[in-house]
Amino acid sequence: MPSKSRTEFPIDAVAKILKEEVRHWREPIVTRLARTRRDPFRVLISTILSLRTKDDCTAEATRRLFQLARTPRTMLGLGEKTIARTIYPVGFYNTKARSVVKTCRVLLEQHGGRVPDDLDALLKLDGVGRKTANLVLTQGFGKPGICVDTHVHRITNRWGYVSTRTPNETEMVLREILPRRYWIPINDWLVAYGQNLCVPVSPRCSRCRIRPYCARVGVERSR
Repeated sequence: MPSKSRTEFPIDAVAKILKEEVRHWREPIVTRLARTRRDPFRVLISTILSLRTKDDCTAEATRRLFQLARTPRTMLGLGEKTIARTIYPVGFYNTKARSVVKTCRVLLEQHGGRVPDDLDALLKLDGVGRKTANLVLTQGFGKPGICVDTHVHRITNRWGYVSTRTPNETEMVLREILPRRYWIPINDWLVAYGQNLCVPVSPRCSRCRIRPYCARVGVERSR
């Protein structure tokens, strides 16, 4: 199928399909936490823990950690070793424990113990990149932002909706072309879609309702 230009891509039709399809799958852990309680600090910490870690493991680690401490001050009081033991076996648990301690210290010293609702301020926290910062803004504060992780980057390029080399570049392009009403949900939709159907290798194109609109860029083999 020939590639569509970004202006021709039927994003409204695709968004409608995504919204319907993702009901069959579990929401990402950070979204589930935010639905339970909109707590920017919990969203921030769980997102730091989630890097290269499966959702179920992140959920359990976050639950254990917040049973011990729920604020930057009490979290800092736990110390790095206790945090590392508590969040094990998340990936890079020692490094993440160090990031949690540094982040809590900055929140106390520079932000009065509160998570800032500003992108630039969030990006100055240890272990926080644009993905984490945007998740905190969208899921923690309900503010507009586009969280671009590997799924959003890969799938929007596969569609032919964008043509970018990095997640950061994808975010900048999506900020220009993606209707604002889809900014917050796009990450939830494409994480679920990318984990269950539009997988990196051999995607399940035969079952995908988006296939008629998808340029299938880079897809060499599918099911």
